[in-house]
Amino acid sequence: MPQRNTLIFTPDKLEKVIQTIYRSRLIIAVIIAVLLFLSGCKKSSTTEAYPSPILILYFSDNILNRNFIVDKAIDNGTDITSQYDGYTFVLSRTDSYVEGPLTANKGTNNYTGTWTSNEDYSKLIINLNAPSIPTEFNFLNRTWKFTKKSIPVLELAPWINTDPKILHMKRV
Repeated sequence: MPQRNTLIFTPDKLEKVIQTIYRSRLIIAVIIAVLLFLSGCKKSSTTEAYPSPILILYFSDNILNRNFIVDKAIDNGTDITSQYDGYTFVLSRTDSYVEGPLTANKGTNNYTGTWTSNEDYSKLIINLNAPSIPTEFNFLNRTWKFTKKSIPVLELAPWINTDPKILHMKRV
């Protein structure tokens, strides 16, 4: 028996299918957009935030393991810079590059603590926590944000609150 060629879509049926697709183009576009939105890229929760090599190099070469003095300290409009005369501060380097030990020295008096930063080095948390620290360290013990990192002077302000506090540390 010979096979017959039969059309699946006659020209009339093909035209109706095309018209149906054309009329439904908005719905199809919305469906495609929703699928793209739902399948969007997500950050992996297993990746740690780590500073870029350029930031690490800058922070390591210019700030870590360097001696700094308080060049300006203003607390609510009162200049308290003289309270830090004679103190030298050092943020020591560790393998993490975003945290480490902090020392404050004045003559034979040595005080220890820690420093912590975030991955873009915009934040600096100072925590001097020796058994008995001088009361002037209470001003330093807080979360600071860098407002300017122009060596030799680091300019800092409180991270969140808008207290009129200013801290400038100068590399010596």
